[in-house]
Amino acid sequence: MCGTLAQVGVRERLRSARVDLTPLRTSADFRRLFLAGTVFYLGGMVSYVALPWQLYRLTGSNLAVGALGIVELVPLVAFGLWGGALADHADRRVVLVWTGVAQVVLTAGLVGNALLPTPQTWAIYLVGALLSAAGALQRPSREALIPRTVAHDELPAAVSVSSLGMQIGLLAGPAVGGILVESVGAAMAYAIDVGGLVVATVLFARLRSYPPLEEGTRPSLRSIAEGARYAVGRPDLLGTYLVDIAAMFLAMPTVLFPALAADVLDSPSVLGLLYSAGTVGSLLVTATSGWTGRVHRHGRAVVLAAAVWGGAVAAAGLTTNIPLVLGALAVAGGADMVSALFRSVIWHQTIPDEMRGRLAGIEMLSYSVGPLGGQVRSGLVADRWSVRTSIVSGGLLCVVGVAATAAWLRGFWGYDARTDPYAVAERARRAAAGGS
Repeated sequence: MCGTLAQVGVRERLRSARVDLTPLRTSADFRRLFLAGTVFYLGGMVSYVALPWQLYRLTGSNLAVGALGIVELVPLVAFGLWGGALADHADRRVVLVWTGVAQVVLTAGLVGNALLPTPQTWAIYLVGALLSAAGALQRPSREALIPRTVAHDELPAAVSVSSLGMQIGLLAGPAVGGILVESVGAAMAYAIDVGGLVVATVLFARLRSYPPLEEGTRPSLRSIAEGARYAVGRPDLLGTYLVDIAAMFLAMPTVLFPALAADVLDSPSVLGLLYSAGTVGSLLVTATSGWTGRVHRHGRAVVLAAAVWGGAVAAAGLTTNIPLVLGALAVAGGADMVSALFRSVIWHQTIPDEMRGRLAGIEMLSYSVGPLGGQVRSGLVADRWSVRTSIVSGGLLCVVGVAATAAWLRGFWGYDARTDPYAVAERARRAAAGGS
């Protein structure tokens, strides 16, 4: 009898840990967003592999490949902020459809260029920059639309489910892209991405209309500045940005993976595993994220998860045992996903609809600056001292930086979704509007 009760208890705990799929059952538009996002990331990661592969084949230069990232970063930042302002002014469905059409046309241009007898490198840079701009214009509308498609109490589950679709694309896309470019070439890889973008755009077109709930502010530098002032004026939001920037700037080891595999671990063949270990950890956390709906102190969860990320990165640099390194990176990826989930819940549950687009644009800026600066920091420290010193010091500094941020922004550390005035106000507004 006791054994049976124990088995039932284990089954219940396992069931409660599974990702909550309720939003997929209750909202047709959320299902469309989820499917569109999954297909979008899957196809996009295929091109993510194909672009640098083709550039290197054409130029034989690592500098030329690295320059693509710089070319893509500028429009990502500029158009991400503008796209946020646009999402607060226009019908978000319309923005998604037309930016989707633009991405289809531009990626088809990559197919055409790849089929030329001599593909043009300038075309790759140009289309890469334009694709970055189109994606940056689209993402704030896609992110800001999630709270409009589900009930308020379903938002934690909606964030987890959306992340699951993204992780599937991030995990499978590079593997598919690597196989395609080596077997059939870049043109076919880009064609796969075109097909995915067409599917995603059709799904966007099937959404109902989502105009602003109130009269939208026209996109302008003034409206972008208004969004920035709003974010800075709220310690809970400012904390989500600063903790993530600190974690990524101080403890971003990805750029060191080639040297870690070849020089430290003396096993170049594990390079692919180093890149995928974090994604595996993220996917496992997302697939078992049912518990997140029962957590209310989201600020504390973000801080602790970011500290675990830093500690796990430091642990990866302390050992040369390959399974331990991979395990530490998987823990880091899982902790990063916990932080990302709760940051998203804070945004979706507290930001008024008329500000969501601009705040999503600022979020894009924060997650772009942190990793880019982190790669520079990691490289400089590794060249000055050593790869392991760079990884370990970065992880430890991350723990210190995150703790200092939490101590400074007490309002973020003490955030509780049940009592936070912004969360309470947004919950009441959605209840009065019938959950819209």
